[in-house]
Amino acid sequence: MKAILLARVSSKEQEEGQSIPAQERRLREYSERKGLAIVKVFKITESSTKETRKEFEKIIEYIRKSQETIALVADTIDRVQRSFKESHTLLELLKTGKLEIHFLREGLVLNHKSNSSEILRWDIGVMFAKSFVLQLSDNIKRSKEQAAKSGIWLGLAPTGYKHGIDEQGNKTIINDPNIAPFITKMFDLYAGGGYSLEKLRDELKEMGARSKNGKIFAKSQLNKMLKNPFYCGRMETKYGVISHQYETLTMLSTFNRVQEIIDGYQSKPKKERTKPFVLKGMITCEACGSVITPEIKKGRYIYYSCTNSRGECNRVYIREEKLLKPILEYFDAISLSEEQVNSITSHLREIHKSESTFRHEGMTALRKEQDKIQRRISQIYDDKLDGLIDERIYLEKLKEFKNRQMEILEEMKRYEVADENFHITANLVLKLASRARELFESSEIDEKRQLLNLMFQNLQLRDVSLSVQVTEPFKTMVDYKKCPTNWRRRESNSRAQ
Repeated sequence: MKAILLARVSSKEQEEGQSIPAQERRLREYSERKGLAIVKVFKITESSTKETRKEFEKIIEYIRKSQETIALVADTIDRVQRSFKESHTLLELLKTGKLEIHFLREGLVLNHKSNSSEILRWDIGVMFAKSFVLQLSDNIKRSKEQAAKSGIWLGLAPTGYKHGIDEQGNKTIINDPNIAPFITKMFDLYAGGGYSLEKLRDELKEMGARSKNGKIFAKSQLNKMLKNPFYCGRMETKYGVISHQYETLTMLSTFNRVQEIIDGYQSKPKKERTKPFVLKGMITCEACGSVITPEIKKGRYIYYSCTNSRGECNRVYIREEKLLKPILEYFDAISLSEEQVNSITSHLREIHKSESTFRHEGMTALRKEQDKIQRRISQIYDDKLDGLIDERIYLEKLKEFKNRQMEILEEMKRYEVADENFHITANLVLKLASRARELFESSEIDEKRQLLNLMFQNLQLRDVSLSVQVTEPFKTMVDYKKCPTNWRRRESNSRAQ
């Protein structure tokens, strides 16, 4: 059988750390033992979180054009995919006999004869590969949250400010001398009363105030700027309003006065919070695509119906209990036996070994780069002493190297935290698999909604019946229980009522 090899790393640094050559060597040795004839080698250096993986698409195209079965040989599952997006494409090629996949470290070979247990192992491997990437992403988000809570602005500098360098050589935000004075004047004028947005715009125009692109400020732009607390020392973030560390352009008292004028001295009435419903916003009408909305009848019964926004449906009311019935049946369908849970747990240990290897390779590459930078720092210091470079160039290069060293330390911390949290998803999945219905029935409405969002997608109302589509890996668990020995995988668009 012909074979193509896939060696992949997630960064240029890992490539320099010889991760690709090491993978290729293992794949060639494996192919030789299995009697596979290597016809092509794909070497990919890219981030696994990119939306488009062009090299992966080239592999798929190569397999589709082949007139015979191709064996795709990879070091481990996470080298091939880190999400379920690619699963459908690979599955179709497997079922039609055009593809056979060999995962070395998992000891897993998939082809058109694979049973449901092997497919479940594959799906769980993909799930944990995705989980590992998400853990890294979460750590980056935590770093951004910490920066924001420390008063550091992470976005583009607001009008009146610009990005610059402080005395210590760190990136910061400083006042833009061409615009900042006009921002201060804008707040003073508006706080004095008697200024509409149109009059304020004309006044600033006469003074020569222009935006960053050199244009006259629009009324909508002025309105947005007047409401931005950044100018008085506070910044709006997803974590709340936080005091920042940059120079202000107006006083807090002036800013508050401006807000009173904008609000017309009247506090806006708070919108009453609507009653929470389990399935609110989760179901669409299969016939017209409108949202299915809930309402209470006789003070206690919850009914759902199509909003009929397009005027194409007859409004039929359905009790919430009837809509939840097929969902509860699926909860029962994914409940695994103790023997099945033990089988999955055993496989998770193998996956963890693979992820540990991935982490080790990433850490090794980062340490090598760290050592290389340290050698370069020593070299430029010697060059400065020998008079080969001047003080200015030395300080510029030193700052560049030190910044990269700090970035590397942050990356190493993310790998460590991601490795520590590896089993969180495993515990969640197995817990849900064994106690999904019990957890759902004993939870509050918000928790029930979280559980439904995790396990189901594309809920649609067909006449008076709910059409349910289960997400991975729970979909595979349903198939696994139904067909423990034979591979009968559902099509991606199939639904059960």
